Amino acid sequence: MNDVPRRAGYDLATGIDVRQAARSGRLREQTSGLAPGFVQGNLAILPADLASSFLRFCQRNPKACPLIGVSEPGDPRLPELGADLDIRTDLPLYRVWRDGELVDETPDVSSVWRDDLVSFVIGCSFSFEEALMADGIALRHIVNGTNVPMYLTNIPTQPSGPFHGPVVVSMRPFKPADAIRAIQITSRFPSVHGAPIHIGKPEMIGIKDLNVPDYGEPVHVADDEIPVFWACGVTPQSVIAAARPSFAITHAPGFMLVTDLKNSRLANG
Repeated sequence: MNDVPRRAGYDLATGIDVRQAARSGRLREQTSGLAPGFVQGNLAILPADLASSFLRFCQRNPKACPLIGVSEPGDPRLPELGADLDIRTDLPLYRVWRDGELVDETPDVSSVWRDDLVSFVIGCSFSFEEALMADGIALRHIVNGTNVPMYLTNIPTQPSGPFHGPVVVSMRPFKPADAIRAIQITSRFPSVHGAPIHIGKPEMIGIKDLNVPDYGEPVHVADDEIPVFWACGVTPQSVIAAARPSFAITHAPGFMLVTDLKNSRLANG
Protein backbone atom coordinates (compact mmCIF):
# COMPACT_ATOMS: atom_id res chain seq x y z
CA MET A 1 0.00 0.00 0.00
CA ASN A 2 3.02 2.30 0.08
CA ASP A 3 3.30 2.34 -3.70
CA VAL A 4 1.10 5.07 -5.12
CA PRO A 5 -0.22 4.06 -8.56
CA ARG A 6 0.92 6.26 -11.42
CA ARG A 7 -1.16 6.58 -14.56
CA ALA A 8 -0.80 8.89 -17.51
CA GLY A 9 2.45 10.13 -15.97
CA TYR A 10 0.83 11.69 -12.91
CA ASP A 11 0.82 10.91 -9.21
CA LEU A 12 -2.68 9.93 -8.08
CA ALA A 13 -2.20 9.82 -4.33
CA THR A 14 -5.34 11.61 -3.11
CA GLY A 15 -8.97 12.04 -4.03
CA ILE A 16 -8.43 15.49 -5.43
CA ASP A 17 -5.49 14.22 -7.52
CA VAL A 18 -7.76 11.66 -9.17
CA ARG A 19 -10.62 14.10 -9.67
CA GLN A 20 -8.38 16.72 -11.26
CA ALA A 21 -6.76 14.12 -13.51
CA ALA A 22 -10.22 12.98 -14.65
CA ARG A 23 -11.43 16.56 -15.11
CA SER A 24 -8.45 17.49 -17.29
CA GLY A 25 -8.72 14.34 -19.40
CA ARG A 26 -5.45 12.83 -18.16
CA LEU A 27 -7.19 9.87 -16.49
CA ARG A 28 -9.44 7.60 -18.52
CA GLU A 29 -8.90 4.35 -16.63
CA GLN A 30 -10.79 2.51 -13.88
CA THR A 31 -9.99 3.71 -10.38
CA SER A 32 -9.40 0.51 -8.37
CA GLY A 33 -6.20 0.91 -6.38
CA LEU A 34 -5.90 4.66 -6.93
CA ALA A 35 -5.65 7.19 -4.06
CA PRO A 36 -5.00 4.61 -1.31
CA GLY A 37 -6.90 5.45 1.84
CA PHE A 38 -9.61 7.56 0.18
CA VAL A 39 -13.26 6.56 -0.16
CA GLN A 40 -14.52 5.81 -3.66
CA GLY A 41 -18.17 6.04 -4.63
CA ASN A 42 -20.64 4.79 -7.21
CA LEU A 43 -22.83 7.42 -8.82
CA ALA A 44 -26.49 7.71 -9.79
CA ILE A 45 -27.94 11.03 -11.00
CA LEU A 46 -31.70 11.36 -11.46
CA PRO A 47 -34.31 14.08 -12.00
CA ALA A 48 -35.61 15.67 -8.79
CA ASP A 49 -39.12 14.26 -9.25
CA LEU A 50 -37.65 10.77 -8.79
CA ALA A 51 -35.19 11.66 -6.03
CA SER A 52 -37.41 10.85 -3.04
CA SER A 53 -38.32 7.43 -4.46
CA PHE A 54 -34.68 6.64 -5.15
CA LEU A 55 -33.66 7.81 -1.69
CA ARG A 56 -36.20 5.38 -0.19
CA PHE A 57 -34.89 2.68 -2.53
CA CYS A 58 -31.38 3.15 -1.14
CA GLN A 59 -32.69 3.12 2.43
CA ARG A 60 -34.51 -0.16 1.74
CA ASN A 61 -31.45 -1.74 0.11
CA PRO A 62 -28.52 -0.64 2.29
CA LYS A 63 -26.26 -3.57 1.35
CA ALA A 64 -26.34 -2.74 -2.35
CA CYS A 65 -26.89 1.02 -2.09
CA PRO A 66 -25.24 2.46 1.05
CA LEU A 67 -25.56 6.22 0.60
CA ILE A 68 -22.57 8.41 1.45
CA GLY A 69 -23.71 11.65 -0.19
CA VAL A 70 -26.69 13.40 -1.83
CA SER A 71 -26.60 16.73 -3.65
CA GLU A 72 -29.07 19.58 -3.81
CA PRO A 73 -31.09 19.67 -7.08
CA GLY A 74 -29.05 21.14 -9.90
CA ASP A 75 -25.92 21.55 -7.77
CA PRO A 76 -22.86 19.70 -9.15
CA ARG A 77 -21.01 20.12 -5.86
CA LEU A 78 -20.98 17.75 -2.89
CA PRO A 79 -18.82 19.67 -0.41
CA GLU A 80 -19.18 17.01 2.28
CA LEU A 81 -17.36 14.58 -0.02
CA GLY A 82 -14.62 16.78 -1.41
CA ALA A 83 -13.19 20.21 -1.95
CA ASP A 84 -13.36 21.49 -5.51
CA LEU A 85 -15.59 18.56 -6.52
CA ASP A 86 -17.63 18.84 -9.72
CA ILE A 87 -19.82 15.78 -10.24
CA ARG A 88 -20.12 16.58 -13.98
CA THR A 89 -16.41 16.20 -14.78
CA ASP A 90 -14.56 14.43 -11.97
CA LEU A 91 -15.09 10.76 -12.86
CA PRO A 92 -13.04 9.14 -15.61
CA LEU A 93 -16.12 7.82 -17.43
CA TYR A 94 -19.91 8.25 -17.16
CA ARG A 95 -22.92 6.51 -18.64
CA VAL A 96 -25.96 8.42 -19.91
CA TRP A 97 -29.36 6.69 -19.91
CA ARG A 98 -32.65 7.64 -21.62
CA ASP A 99 -35.83 5.66 -20.98
CA GLY A 100 -33.75 2.92 -19.37
CA GLU A 101 -31.46 2.52 -22.37
CA LEU A 102 -27.73 3.23 -22.28
CA VAL A 103 -27.20 5.89 -24.95
CA ASP A 104 -23.69 7.20 -24.31
CA GLU A 105 -20.45 6.76 -22.41
CA THR A 106 -18.56 10.02 -21.95
CA PRO A 107 -15.84 11.55 -19.75
CA ASP A 108 -17.86 14.73 -19.18
CA VAL A 109 -21.62 15.18 -18.67
CA SER A 110 -21.63 18.99 -18.54
CA SER A 111 -23.41 19.20 -21.90
CA VAL A 112 -26.39 17.14 -20.65
CA TRP A 113 -26.52 18.61 -17.13
CA ARG A 114 -29.89 19.98 -15.99
CA ASP A 115 -31.03 22.18 -13.13
CA ASP A 116 -33.32 19.46 -11.75
CA LEU A 117 -30.69 16.71 -11.37
CA VAL A 118 -29.89 15.18 -7.98
CA SER A 119 -26.67 13.23 -7.46
CA PHE A 120 -26.50 10.17 -5.22
CA VAL A 121 -23.08 8.82 -4.22
CA ILE A 122 -23.12 5.22 -3.03
CA GLY A 123 -20.40 3.42 -1.10
CA CYS A 124 -18.02 1.26 -3.13
CA SER A 125 -16.30 -2.03 -2.31
CA PHE A 126 -13.01 -0.52 -3.48
CA SER A 127 -12.92 1.10 -0.02
CA PHE A 128 -12.90 -2.18 1.91
CA GLU A 129 -10.35 -3.64 -0.50
CA GLU A 130 -7.71 -1.49 1.17
CA ALA A 131 -8.42 -3.17 4.51
CA LEU A 132 -8.21 -6.62 2.91
CA MET A 133 -4.85 -5.86 1.31
CA ALA A 134 -3.53 -4.35 4.55
CA ASP A 135 -4.25 -7.74 6.14
CA GLY A 136 -2.18 -9.48 3.48
CA ILE A 137 -5.11 -10.76 1.41
CA ALA A 138 -4.36 -10.58 -2.31
CA LEU A 139 -7.10 -9.37 -4.67
CA ARG A 140 -6.74 -10.96 -8.07
CA HIS A 141 -8.26 -8.18 -10.14
CA ILE A 142 -5.82 -5.69 -8.61
CA VAL A 143 -2.89 -8.06 -9.10
CA ASN A 144 -4.00 -8.47 -12.73
CA GLY A 145 -4.60 -4.74 -13.22
CA THR A 146 -8.21 -5.36 -14.30
CA ASN A 147 -11.67 -4.28 -13.19
CA VAL A 148 -13.47 -6.42 -10.61
CA PRO A 149 -16.01 -8.85 -12.15
CA MET A 150 -19.67 -7.99 -11.47
CA TYR A 151 -22.79 -10.06 -12.13
CA LEU A 152 -26.54 -9.66 -12.30
CA THR A 153 -28.24 -12.05 -9.88
CA ASN A 154 -31.68 -13.47 -9.20
CA ILE A 155 -31.75 -11.69 -5.82
CA PRO A 156 -34.50 -9.03 -5.92
CA THR A 157 -34.12 -5.57 -4.45
CA GLN A 158 -36.81 -4.08 -2.22
CA PRO A 159 -38.76 -1.76 -4.55
CA SER A 160 -39.58 1.90 -4.05
CA GLY A 161 -41.85 3.73 -6.46
CA PRO A 162 -40.65 2.88 -9.98
CA PHE A 163 -37.33 1.51 -8.77
CA HIS A 164 -36.95 -2.25 -8.73
CA GLY A 165 -34.71 -4.90 -10.22
CA PRO A 166 -32.01 -7.44 -9.38
CA VAL A 167 -29.05 -7.00 -7.07
CA VAL A 168 -25.66 -6.80 -8.78
CA VAL A 169 -22.73 -8.46 -6.98
CA SER A 170 -18.96 -8.16 -7.25
CA MET A 171 -16.87 -11.31 -6.90
CA ARG A 172 -13.44 -12.00 -5.44
CA PRO A 173 -11.96 -15.52 -5.19
CA PHE A 174 -10.20 -16.63 -2.01
CA LYS A 175 -8.83 -19.74 -0.40
CA PRO A 176 -11.12 -20.77 2.49
CA ALA A 177 -9.00 -19.26 5.27
CA ASP A 178 -8.76 -15.94 3.43
CA ALA A 179 -12.49 -16.03 2.69
CA ILE A 180 -13.24 -16.30 6.41
CA ARG A 181 -10.89 -13.42 7.17
CA ALA A 182 -12.42 -11.34 4.35
CA ILE A 183 -15.87 -11.81 5.87
CA GLN A 184 -14.60 -10.68 9.26
CA ILE A 185 -12.87 -7.61 7.84
CA THR A 186 -15.61 -6.40 5.51
CA SER A 187 -18.26 -6.83 8.21
CA ARG A 188 -16.69 -3.74 9.80
CA PHE A 189 -17.55 -1.62 6.74
CA PRO A 190 -21.37 -1.50 6.45
CA SER A 191 -21.30 1.86 4.66
CA VAL A 192 -19.40 0.27 1.77
CA HIS A 193 -21.47 -2.93 1.37
CA GLY A 194 -20.27 -4.73 4.50
CA ALA A 195 -20.08 -8.53 4.64
CA PRO A 196 -20.64 -10.73 1.57
CA ILE A 197 -24.19 -11.73 0.66
CA HIS A 198 -23.25 -15.09 -0.89
CA ILE A 199 -20.36 -17.56 -0.86
CA GLY A 200 -19.69 -20.32 -3.39
CA LYS A 201 -22.15 -21.94 -5.83
CA PRO A 202 -22.81 -18.97 -8.13
CA GLU A 203 -25.69 -20.82 -9.81
CA MET A 204 -27.71 -20.44 -6.60
CA ILE A 205 -27.91 -16.68 -7.20
CA GLY A 206 -28.51 -16.94 -10.94
CA ILE A 207 -24.95 -16.66 -12.24
CA LYS A 208 -24.45 -19.16 -15.05
CA ASP A 209 -20.78 -18.59 -15.87
CA LEU A 210 -18.20 -16.76 -13.75
CA ASN A 211 -16.09 -16.29 -16.88
CA VAL A 212 -18.77 -14.06 -18.40
CA PRO A 213 -19.41 -11.15 -16.01
CA ASP A 214 -22.12 -8.63 -16.84
CA TYR A 215 -19.75 -5.80 -15.90
CA GLY A 216 -15.99 -5.61 -15.36
CA GLU A 217 -13.58 -8.35 -16.39
CA PRO A 218 -13.32 -12.03 -15.46
CA VAL A 219 -10.72 -13.40 -13.04
CA HIS A 220 -9.54 -16.97 -12.65
CA VAL A 221 -10.96 -18.99 -9.76
CA ALA A 222 -8.55 -21.78 -8.83
CA ASP A 223 -9.70 -25.24 -7.77
CA ASP A 224 -8.76 -24.55 -4.14
CA GLU A 225 -10.60 -21.20 -4.06
CA ILE A 226 -14.15 -20.10 -3.26
CA PRO A 227 -15.94 -17.27 -5.10
CA VAL A 228 -17.16 -14.70 -2.59
CA PHE A 229 -19.88 -12.23 -3.59
CA TRP A 230 -20.59 -8.76 -2.23
CA ALA A 231 -23.60 -6.55 -3.00
CA CYS A 232 -22.41 -3.98 -5.51
CA GLY A 233 -23.08 -0.29 -6.12
CA VAL A 234 -23.65 -1.02 -9.81
CA THR A 235 -27.09 -2.27 -8.71
CA PRO A 236 -28.70 1.13 -9.55
CA GLN A 237 -27.76 0.55 -13.18
CA SER A 238 -29.79 -2.66 -13.31
CA VAL A 239 -32.59 -0.79 -11.53
CA ILE A 240 -32.47 2.10 -14.01
CA ALA A 241 -32.71 -0.39 -16.86
CA ALA A 242 -35.78 -1.93 -15.18
CA ALA A 243 -37.46 1.31 -14.06
CA ARG A 244 -36.77 3.14 -17.35
CA PRO A 245 -36.64 6.74 -16.07
CA SER A 246 -36.68 9.32 -18.86
CA PHE A 247 -33.14 10.42 -18.02
CA ALA A 248 -30.30 9.29 -15.74
CA ILE A 249 -26.53 9.44 -15.42
CA THR A 250 -24.33 6.86 -13.70
CA HIS A 251 -20.63 6.09 -13.46
CA ALA A 252 -19.27 3.51 -15.86
CA PRO A 253 -18.61 0.38 -13.77
CA GLY A 254 -15.16 0.61 -12.19
CA PHE A 255 -14.76 4.33 -12.99
CA MET A 256 -15.59 5.81 -9.60
CA LEU A 257 -15.83 9.15 -7.88
CA VAL A 258 -12.83 9.38 -5.53
CA THR A 259 -13.67 11.55 -2.52
CA ASP A 260 -11.68 13.33 0.18
CA LEU A 261 -13.12 11.05 2.89
CA LYS A 262 -10.79 8.52 4.46
CA ASN A 263 -11.61 4.81 4.44
CA SER A 264 -10.55 4.55 8.08
CA ARG A 265 -13.55 6.69 9.08
CA LEU A 266 -15.97 4.14 7.64
CA ALA A 267 -14.90 1.21 9.79
CA ASN A 268 -16.92 0.09 12.79
CA GLY A 269 -14.88 -0.94 15.80
